[in-house]
Amino acid sequence: MSSFLNCVDSIKQFAENYAKATGTFFCVDFEVTESVILGLAKNKENLGAPLCPCRYYENKTDEVSLAFWNCPCVPMRERKECHCMLFIKPSNDFASSNQSLNI
Repeated sequence: MSSFLNCVDSIKQFAENYAKATGTFFCVDFEVTESVILGLAKNKENLGAPLCPCRYYENKTDEVSLAFWNCPCVPMRERKECHCMLFIKPSNDFASSNQSLNI
């Protein structure tokens, strides 16, 4: 299996476990969830950490070292606010009932 596919599998497993642990759910639009998972995997492979793919960074390497936007980011850990809509509170209209993925 390629390195990228290993990263995708790793991020997928992390996301499922984290959703269950935090009582959050994936987006009803599966393309949103899939895009975020693939972006996190790409950043993990290229940068060594799952840097949030939904933000703009002047210098991704610097951002990785700060760890603020490494998934799960500080806003998610502290307030359950996921800018990427990967982890969604059940009260959100975009939340599905899924905590597992088929990628």
